[in-house]
Amino acid sequence: MLVAATSVVGAVGVGFALVPFIASMNPSARARAAGAPVEADISKLEPGAMLRVKWRGKPVWVVHRTEKMVASLAELEGELADPGSNASQQPEYTRNNERSIKPQYFVAVGICTHLGCAPTYRPEVAPDDLGPNWKGGFFCPCHGSRFDLAGRVYRGVPAPTNLVIPPHTYISETTILVGEDGGAA
Repeated sequence: MLVAATSVVGAVGVGFALVPFIASMNPSARARAAGAPVEADISKLEPGAMLRVKWRGKPVWVVHRTEKMVASLAELEGELADPGSNASQQPEYTRNNERSIKPQYFVAVGICTHLGCAPTYRPEVAPDDLGPNWKGGFFCPCHGSRFDLAGRVYRGVPAPTNLVIPPHTYISETTILVGEDGGAA
């Protein structure tokens, strides 16, 4: 009887000791929040403007492209390293000329694929410092990499691949959910 009682008390004690140990293996609330999807309200985003949101500690850009910006994407294909966006840097549902679900909105991780610098958004056409063939896009000031308004990398620059497109979906006409694709992938 004494051995059985000691065994039961010992088993209960081991259970109480293991619960906090096993619970410590779960990610913290802060870590869960860092990886959670992020909503981006695009209702007030003017054509030609860019919105920045933070997802998983990375900047994510949402650019509201004008019709002229979208039309200029086809003109650049001869100057791009990967015009068809065949690289595996975007979800299947954005493998198109615009690299987006809706042509007027472009969503991308705002980190250069060369060494991780932050490119600048340069929507102006043919500025003096970027030349007469510049149709707008993203310029990385660290080493001179250039990306068009669909995040496709120009040929002959240090960046090896296009900008990364995160998983995303539209939960309404004016809200994008970054980090979740609604099962579309």
